[in-house]
Amino acid sequence: MANEAKPYVKCSVSNCSYWGEENVCRADMIMIEIDKHSNVRLNAEIADEDFVNNHRDSAHHSSSTCCLTFKPKE
Repeated sequence: MANEAKPYVKCSVSNCSYWGEENVCRADMIMIEIDKHSNVRLNAEIADEDFVNNHRDSAHHSSSTCCLTFKPKE
């Protein structure tokens, strides 16, 4: 990913620690998942690395997705 420009990502979740000016996300990486996998604990030791890195799903509408990068502000 060297020399690649970061995408301009706007977000409406103002209590996220990655919240920036003008609703811009400041995260280095963004993890987005479909809702049916939204409760998967990706940071747990029991999480399957293939699930995190290699699985693929399809979403037909933006309302079927969720951002797993969210981390609440302290």
